Amino acid sequence: MKKGIHPEYGEAKVICACGSEIETRSTVKEMHVNTCSACHPFYTGQSTFIDSEGRVEQFRRRYAQAAANK
Repeated sequence: MKKGIHPEYGEAKVICACGSEIETRSTVKEMHVNTCSACHPFYTGQSTFIDSEGRVEQFRRRYAQAAANK
């Protein structure tokens, strides 16, 4: 590496909106993020997938009407 052209790489703190703090290394000393693994629904298991009418049922209903009109 060339000397004097790279930013200093050191300890950094990532602060989430939920209050969680993560220690890591970066060229930036402190970062603020909206979501992290402590509060993101995918990682906490609170994510829900609501499919009120399945995609297959929608397809069949839509094209059943078209077939009936022929």
